[in-house]
Amino acid sequence: MARAAARHILVDSYEEAEDLLRQIQGGADFAELAAEHSKCPSGTAGGDLGEFSPGQMVAEFDHVAFHDAVGIVHGPVQTQFGYHLIEITNRTD
Repeated sequence: MARAAARHILVDSYEEAEDLLRQIQGGADFAELAAEHSKCPSGTAGGDLGEFSPGQMVAEFDHVAFHDAVGIVHGPVQTQFGYHLIEITNRTD
């Protein structure tokens, strides 16, 4: 069964997610930004969500985790929880 590992930053607005994405693309540390800005409890672990299988995350997050490129930051991705920046750190099929 497919598995993925990811980390993310969850914020309330598209604009905040865009700003954080620009900072990451400019060289800011993803984990530090997650700890400072993410409203998800995973922020204290640098946004690390560990490994999960298809269907364990909300559909929009799941789609990115199992279809988009590994090792780059994707987003902003809107879900019922807010706006995510998602980095897939590993995926197996």
